[in-house]
Amino acid sequence: MTQDADPGLFGPRSVTWQLHSDPVMWLAGVRALWLQALHPVAVRGVMINSSFREDPWGRLMRTASFIGTLSYETADVAEAAAARVRRIHRLLGVDDPELLLWVHCAETDSYLSVARRSGLPLTDTLADRYVDEHRTSARLIGLDPAAVPGSAAELAAYFDAVRPRLTAGPDARTVEAFLRRPPVKPVLVPAREVIWRRVTALAYDTLPPYAHALYGHPAPPPATVTRRLVATAGLLRRVPAHLRWRLPPGHIIRAMERLGPEARPEPYAYPAPYPLSEPASILEEPEKA
Repeated sequence: MTQDADPGLFGPRSVTWQLHSDPVMWLAGVRALWLQALHPVAVRGVMINSSFREDPWGRLMRTASFIGTLSYETADVAEAAAARVRRIHRLLGVDDPELLLWVHCAETDSYLSVARRSGLPLTDTLADRYVDEHRTSARLIGLDPAAVPGSAAELAAYFDAVRPRLTAGPDARTVEAFLRRPPVKPVLVPAREVIWRRVTALAYDTLPPYAHALYGHPAPPPATVTRRLVATAGLLRRVPAHLRWRLPPGHIIRAMERLGPEARPEPYAYPAPYPLSEPASILEEPEKA
């Protein structure tokens, strides 16, 4: 690896570096939107204060780019991007810790759940490590890392606690209508009907049973969903990584240019190339010299 190069907030040997490079994360991001819409206060803030109605595609792309920045850019660039997001949240009045925690946990759960069901070889230990790593992301959006789930079990406990507050109200139905049939230019209507409808339907099907119940649709058999997810992920992974990663905004390519070829993510092989000891939690005190 290039000497003295900044590995960023996570680095090539983190679970985050590996997992977020996989194309199935786009589907996981759509699943996160389905889930996030079920918190009535959080989705109200989105509908009132963001550009979701006027520019939904732009908002989705900006969110994806922000996650890529946190995952792969230098620490300074990531910290600066997070500071801008915190300022926007304060101006819009959507910096309430409860709402930020919901958005954070819905994203973390979606990324981890879809990745594991799609066939990425993440053990329970690596799953816990991923959740713990994302207390760094939580800090960047203004949360106290100590108040954020740090393992898969703690994440599951959080959802058990928050479930009574979830509902598919009018704002959730607006998000549902967008996700099922988003506005596009006439020339893109065939692609929406052939590609997007399959993507969003599969993302919806991966939701937990309680989410299906709130939306009022029967949950499909989990085994059937997993088979479809594995097959879809297999198709996406057939596109050569070096071609996928060169699409804008190109975070992974820039990270590899900065750090050298050893920084190349290998999500399906992880952790075999990286026989590392478990990293310290971000909540642990550093050893004194």
